[in-house]
Order: sequence, then C-alpha cells, then structure tokens
Amino acid sequence: MTKPEPTEDYLAGYAELLTEVSATGRRLNRAELESRRTLGERAGESGHGLRTLVVSHLAATRALWSELPAPSGPAAARGLRATAESVLAVTEQAIDAFAEGYEHAQRLAVRQEEAARREFIDDLLYGRSDLGRLAGRAERFGLRLAHAHAVAVATGPEPYDDAHPAMRRVETALNGRFSERRILLTTKDGRLICVAPADEDDVLRYFTKQAHAATDGGQVAVGRPHEGAGGVVHSYEEALGALDLAAKMALDAPVLRAADLLVFPVLTRDRQALTDLVRSTLAPLREARGGPEPLLATLDAYFDSGCVAAEAARRLALSVRAFTYRLKRIHELTGSDPADPMHRYTLQTAVIGARLLDWPRKEL
Repeated sequence: MTKPEPTEDYLAGYAELLTEVSATGRRLNRAELESRRTLGERAGESGHGLRTLVVSHLAATRALWSELPAPSGPAAARGLRATAESVLAVTEQAIDAFAEGYEHAQRLAVRQEEAARREFIDDLLYGRSDLGRLAGRAERFGLRLAHAHAVAVATGPEPYDDAHPAMRRVETALNGRFSERRILLTTKDGRLICVAPADEDDVLRYFTKQAHAATDGGQVAVGRPHEGAGGVVHSYEEALGALDLAAKMALDAPVLRAADLLVFPVLTRDRQALTDLVRSTLAPLREARGGPEPLLATLDAYFDSGCVAAEAARRLALSVRAFTYRLKRIHELTGSDPADPMHRYTLQTAVIGARLLDWPRKEL
C-alpha cells in the first residue's frame, strides 16, 4: 500500500503566498486558486482527513502572523490591521479552494465506489463474472463466497433503490443489530435484497421482518442456502421464483421460503404432462355458467380450508348451501368428486397446475 504524503506537502507554496499578501495586500488570482484546488484533490485521494489539513493551514497562518512586527504607533497599528485583513481574506480563499478540491475528489471516489459495488452486485446475482475473480472482489464488500449463503428478496407496492427511505430503514436496523456480521444489503430491479451466510438464519429472519414493515406489508422470499459464488445466484433465482409463484398462485403469505415450495418446480418440470392434466381434468368447467373461474376459486378455497365446506364458504362470502351446490356442479362437469379422497388429489394438482399455467386466461 502506498504511504500517504506528509500533510506538509499539501501546503506547498502556502507560506510564501501569505508572506507576499502581508506585504502587498492583494488577493489570490485564478491560477493560485486552481493550484490550491489541485492540492485539495490530491489530499482527498490520499486518505488524509480534511479537518487535519484545515488545522495545518490555520497553524501555518498563525506561524506567519507571529513573525509580523508588533505595532509601535497609531499608523503602524492601522497598517497591521490592514495586513491582518489581507492575510485572513487570503487564508479564507486558500482553504475554501483547497476544501473544494478535496470534496470533489471525495465525491468522485464515492461515485467510483458505488459503480464498483453495483458492478459487483450485478455480476454476483447474474453470475456473469469468473467465479474466482468474483470471490476475490467479494471480500471488499464483506462477503466470503467460499461459504454457503442464502438470499432474501423483498418486494412491495413501489420500486426501491439504494436511496429509498425503505432501504435506509432496513439498512439502519440491520447494521444496528448485526454490525459485525458479513452481510450484503442492496437493491436490484426495484426490490430489496439481503445476502447472508447460511449459518446466520437470524439475519434473514430479521431482514424479512424489517423489510415487510418498511415496504408497507410487502412480500419477502428466501432462497435455499447454496455453496460458493454460484450458490448466491442459485439462491437469488429461487427467491425470485418464489415471488413469481406467489403472484401466479395468489399466495399472500408475508414470507415465502423456497424450501417449502419445492413441489411447484416438480409440477412444472414436465410442462406437457401438467398441461394434459389441466386440460383433461378441468376443461369441462368451461361449460359452467359464468365460465370456469368461479368454480376454480371454489376448489381453491375448499382445499385451502382443509376441505371444510363451512370455512371455505365463509372465505368466499357464500352460504354453505351455495358452496355445496358449486361442489356438486364441479362433480357433475368433471366426473371427479372433491369430497372423495381418491379424486381430491387429482383435482387439487390440476387446480395448482391451472394457476401455474395461467389457465383459463391463457389457452393451453
């Protein structure tokens, strides 16, 4: 690592300027102000603190002032006052220009760091970089990709970025509680994202709680833990898949865990078989008055309520008599009785398949 330059190097020519000003009373010209800005930029890039450098400037000013002759009469006192005003005015000019250059360098460094972080996050979540190189870059952002990680993704009623108040709220909460943990908080495609070591499930549980609150009741999905840099991509894709599944299946649980939803990828693995099941089992519902949707909703409510007709009727705001009539109609049209355990599994699997395939809105 390069050793920072001594602070005195950033005061180059400053004492000489003050000496001249004390004799002439002039102000700094454009070239002199630019030279102070340049020194400020160098200082900002070096890692020196601005406070220390300002104190160094003021100390140099004081050292020069202590060398000026003491006044011996009214005229001398007036002359010393004019000199003091000139020296202080130039000190102000010099420090202001120096600080401007310093802050410019700091802003540039922040933008470069943000760009590097965003590039790393894109590569991490999309797996677009060499895994060995990615693991080396990860250390800089607090991750050790040799370990297993899990990813949680939160979505809400609006898109979120790193500057959004919801992100700041979640970030403050997690940093306050887990400041020593190796976690990564970020946003991607309008969603809040947390990457945490697989053995620190308390981090993801706390993230889901905070993200749910910060997004006004948004939904959070958690992927399964996986090893290595490629494992982060896998867990992230599982979390996104869980959110997509929740939208298709109208799952309103605040927290979705990919590990609890593995049956759905199994169902969709053979899409043709699932399509055949939905078509052969549920297509007759098209003959119902009002189309198949009311009867699909009836089956959804029935299965979700544990096949208790009274509870399912309550969920749909129907009388028990009206609900049981719908079940009878489904039996008549499909030949499958929802109350019969032998038929129930086929019907429920077909209903799940219909939601996954977006039937009947989309033709099979």
